[in-house]
Amino acid sequence: MRYIFFWFVLFHTAISFGQDKIKAQIIDIDSRVPLAYAKVEYLGKTLTTTWEGKFEIAITEYDKPLIIKYKGYQTKNVYISPNQDLVIIKMAIDLNTFEKVEIYTDNKVNKLVKKVIDNKRFNQPEKALESFQYKNYENLLVTANPDSISGKIEPVYKRTLFGKRIIRLDSTNYKFKKMVEKNHLYQTEKVNLIQYNKKGYKETVIATRMAGFKEPLYEYLGLNLFSYSVYENPFEILETPVQNPISNYGRRLYNFYMVDSLNIQNRKTYKVFFQPKKLKSSRLRGLLYIDAETFAIARAYYRIYGIVNINADYTFDYQDKEGLWFPKKRKITVLKGNNVDDIKILGNTIKFSSSLDPTPNTNATDQVYLIIESTPFDIELDKRVTVHNKGIKISIEKDGLKREDSYWKKFAKDTIDKRRLRTYTSLDSLSESKNLERKIFLGKKILNGYYPISIIDLDLRSLVKFNNYEGFRFGLGGVTNDKLSEKYKVAFYGAYGIKDEAFKFGITPSYLLDPTSETWISASYSDDLNEISQITFATDPRRFKIYDPRPINISTFYGNKTTSLFVESNYFPKTETYFALFNSQINPKFDYTFVNNDIAYKTYTITAFQAAIQWNPFSNYMQTPKSRIEIEKRHPKFSFQVTQTVPKMLDNDFVFTKIDFKTFYEIPYLSGQSSSVLLQTGIAFGDVPLTHLYSLQPNNLNRDALLQRITFAGKNSFETMYFNEFFSDKYVSLQLKHTFNRVRLAYRINPEFSFVTRYAWGQINKENTHMGLPFKSLEKGFFESGVECNKLFRGLGVTAFFRYGPNQLPTIEDNIAIKISYFIDLGF
Repeated sequence: MRYIFFWFVLFHTAISFGQDKIKAQIIDIDSRVPLAYAKVEYLGKTLTTTWEGKFEIAITEYDKPLIIKYKGYQTKNVYISPNQDLVIIKMAIDLNTFEKVEIYTDNKVNKLVKKVIDNKRFNQPEKALESFQYKNYENLLVTANPDSISGKIEPVYKRTLFGKRIIRLDSTNYKFKKMVEKNHLYQTEKVNLIQYNKKGYKETVIATRMAGFKEPLYEYLGLNLFSYSVYENPFEILETPVQNPISNYGRRLYNFYMVDSLNIQNRKTYKVFFQPKKLKSSRLRGLLYIDAETFAIARAYYRIYGIVNINADYTFDYQDKEGLWFPKKRKITVLKGNNVDDIKILGNTIKFSSSLDPTPNTNATDQVYLIIESTPFDIELDKRVTVHNKGIKISIEKDGLKREDSYWKKFAKDTIDKRRLRTYTSLDSLSESKNLERKIFLGKKILNGYYPISIIDLDLRSLVKFNNYEGFRFGLGGVTNDKLSEKYKVAFYGAYGIKDEAFKFGITPSYLLDPTSETWISASYSDDLNEISQITFATDPRRFKIYDPRPINISTFYGNKTTSLFVESNYFPKTETYFALFNSQINPKFDYTFVNNDIAYKTYTITAFQAAIQWNPFSNYMQTPKSRIEIEKRHPKFSFQVTQTVPKMLDNDFVFTKIDFKTFYEIPYLSGQSSSVLLQTGIAFGDVPLTHLYSLQPNNLNRDALLQRITFAGKNSFETMYFNEFFSDKYVSLQLKHTFNRVRLAYRINPEFSFVTRYAWGQINKENTHMGLPFKSLEKGFFESGVECNKLFRGLGVTAFFRYGPNQLPTIEDNIAIKISYFIDLGF
C-alpha cells in the first residue's frame, strides 16, 4: 500500500511542476478600466472573468495562447512566460465596431431594477421608517502594506553642471518601509449619534480623537467621502455628486446584467452587475445583491476607476420585525489610479505621483491608501426621535474631545493591530516636534487675511496696495483676537497713498451678543476711498489675496467718510445676515456734478439703512464648541441686499432705493472638470448719484494699442469693457464658464483651460443729470467670450477675450483683450 501512496505523491508532484497557475486581470489600454465578464479561451475551454476583469487559470502549454474576446475590442492572443504569476492584459478597442456596439439591459433584469426603484419607499430606511437612531463608530486610516514596498537603497544617477556623472544613494523607500512597519501614516476615530426623523438628519459627535492633534481639525470631522445610503440620489463620491444607478435617470446611463443568485441570511438574492453604457466612462461600476422578495439592496459593491481608484463595500443586516435591510458596515478604500498630475489627499498625507511621469516610478508613497470603516451599533428603529436641526447637520459635544483611552478600547478589533496602537503616540510626538497644530492654525488665519501676533491679528491685505489714483498705498491694520477677549474685538487700519499724498484710516469696535449664532454688534468710522459704482455685497466672504489685480488699473474714486452701526449674525439656518445704519459724506475725486431738483451737487451726504442676507440652502453646517463651519459648500447660493436712504436724517441729500441679487452655481464633475453660472442683477429707484450706480466690473484700459492694454485679468470682470464706459441704474449680467482638466504639454507645464462667455444688459433713466464724466448706456447689451489658459507655469497664465454684438467697436483690435492671469496655491 505504501508503494501505491509513494507513486501517487510522485505523480501528483510531476503534474504540479508541469503547470503554473497564474492570476490575471483584463483592462482597457487607455482608461485602465477592468473589462467585466470578458471571455478567455485556452486549450478549447472557455472561462469568464469576474466583474473586476480578474481570472485564474492553470497554464500547461506555454506555446498555446490565451485568446481574449470582448465585444467592441480587438481579439487578443496572449502567451504566458514560465514563472509569470501575475499578468495584466491590456485590450484595445476595435475602431471599426466599437462605436457601433450597443449593449442593452436584458428585459428581465430591467424589470428587476425597475422594481428596486419602485420599492424604494418600502426599503429605504429614511422613507420606510418614521424615525430611527443609532451610534456609529468610524475609523479613518492612511496606511501602506510594508510587504508591497521595496526596502532597497536605490542608486540615483545624476549629472553635474559640467556633465560629470555622479551616483547618489536614495534611501527614501527604505526609510518609508521602516516607518510603515512600525505605525500607520495617519488615523482618526469618531463615535457619532445619527438621528433621523421626517424633518431630516442630525449627527452629533460624542467622541473623537485625531492623531497628532490635541484639538481635532473640525473640517475633517465633516468630511463625507461617500454616501451613507445606497439609495441616495445623487450619490456622493469624494464629495462629488453622481447619478445613482438605481434611480430613474440612472437606468439611462447604466446597463445591468444578471450574474447569479445566492442566499444571504437565508434570503434569496439576485446578483446584478452594472456598468456605464459608455464603456470608457469613469462612472460607477459595481454589484448589487437584490432581495428576491422585497427588492431591497442586501449588499452592494461599487468601484470607480479614474484619477484615483475607489472601492466602496456596503453590507446590511435583515431586520425581521421591520422587514428591512439596515446598514451593517461601510468600507471605503481609495488607491492610486490613472492620474496625469500629482494627487494630494488630506494635505500631503497621501500623495500619488503622476502616472505619466517619464521617469520610472519607484515612489513608495504610491503604495499608500486610505480606508474608512463605519460600523453602526445600538440601533433603535421606529423610536421617537426629536431632531433640533436649525440648519446644523453636525454638532460636536465639547466633552467628546477629551475621551480617555479606556473609552476607545471597546471599539478595538478582535485582532489587535500593533501598528494602530503605536500611531497615536508616534504622530503626537511628530506633530509636537514639527509644531503642526500651530502651522494649521496659521494657515486658517492667513486664508482669512490675517497673521496673529500676540493679541493682534495683523491684516495682511492692508500692508501694500496699488492703484492709478493713490499709486503705492502702504498701510497697517489688524484686529484683536481671543487672547485679549472672546467677547469683544477692535479692528483698525491706517494707510498712506504715495501719489495722492493722503492718509486714510478706520476703526471698528465690536461686541459679541450671542456666541452660538455668532451675533456681533459693531460701530465703525472710516475716512477712505471707494471705487465709483462698485457692486458689492456686505455678506460676501472675506478671503485673502496676495494681490488683487483689478484695482491696479482703477483711477476713478470718491472720498468717503462713513459712520455706521451694524449687526452681523448667523442666527437663521444656513444664512449670514447683515443690518446697518450708516452716514456717508461723499467727495468725488474726479470731474463730476450731480444735478438733482435744480441743485448742483459737487459733494453730498447719504444716510441709509442696509439689509443683506447670504442664503446657502443646499450647504451643510457643523456647530463646533467655538464656531459654525460650512462643511459642505453646495450650490446654488443666493445673495440679497436692499439699501434705502433715510430722508431728513443726518443731512441726507437724496432719496433712493437699491435692490441687488446674486446667485452662483458651480457643478463639479467626477472627471475633475467643472461648470459654473454667475447671475447678478440690480435696480436703483430715485435720485441716485453716479458714485452709487452700477458699472459691472470693467477691466480694460483706455489705450489705443492692444499691447498697451495688457494687464492682469480679474475674477468675474468684463475684460473687454473699458473703465467708465457704461453706467446703469438697472442691470442684469450672466457669466458662463466651463473648466477642463489640466493638459500636460510638457514636463511641469500643465495648463488649465476654461471657456468663458459673459453677457450684460443695463439701462439708465436720468442720464442728463450726471455732468462731467461721459459714458454710455447698456440698453443694446454687451457680449464677450474668451479662453483662459491658467496655471501655465508657476501659477502664471494668459487669457484672451473678444467683444462682439451691438456694442462691438469699429476697429477689430479694440475688441480684443489679452491679459495675464495668476493663481497662487497657498497649500492650505
